[in-house]
Amino acid sequence: MAYSARPQVVFENRHDAGRQLAAKLGEYRDQSVVVLAIPNSGVPVALEVAAALRAEFDLVICRKVPLLLNPEGSLGAAADDGTVILNEEAVKRIGLSRQKLEDEINKVRSEIKQRSLLYKGDRPIIRVSGKAVIIIDDGLASGFTMMTAVESVRHRRPKEVIVAVPVASAIAVKQVERVADRVITCVTGFMPEFYVSDFYRYWHDLSDDDIVRYLNQWRVRQFRLNIEPPQNR
Repeated sequence: MAYSARPQVVFENRHDAGRQLAAKLGEYRDQSVVVLAIPNSGVPVALEVAAALRAEFDLVICRKVPLLLNPEGSLGAAADDGTVILNEEAVKRIGLSRQKLEDEINKVRSEIKQRSLLYKGDRPIIRVSGKAVIIIDDGLASGFTMMTAVESVRHRRPKEVIVAVPVASAIAVKQVERVADRVITCVTGFMPEFYVSDFYRYWHDLSDDDIVRYLNQWRVRQFRLNIEPPQNR
């Protein structure tokens, strides 16, 4: 793990970040592992890791409850199974009423439901019971979205939960280490103002259409691998 006291470009893009992250996860190659991406930004990173490890791939849909005027901060996060973790300090600091907070959480839950239908449809979720689960995003700023994802996955009884991200703030790593079995990063940042995008040369928001395209490409890839003659693999 590298440490940084100031922002620096480490990754060309999310695909490059995924390949660098996969190099740190070699021990999980060809094991009973499920890679779960947090969409939208975590999908291209996680697909590179899943391909390198020859692991199963799925999504854990989590969305942060946004903190106004600070795109990297959050009031907490919610997951697709209803799990919610709140940033009580931020809620108290801005003086948000419980009713207003509940309204914001319900907005996020509605977004999650729409994304779940769009991304997963009626496909069954991959079974993770008794398996190692690697949860991936393109980076951690506050850590609340990832903490919510970990708690959500715990309900499905995995053998262990590993959080793996290309870059994270030291504060986020400390938070997530409280709920995950392992936290693996390529770079951990100690700067007072932390932005995931600072570590990427090319970084942009991914649309729902982008994610659907990624998922379709993965399904086609898996279909071809499954029908290819063993001697040619």
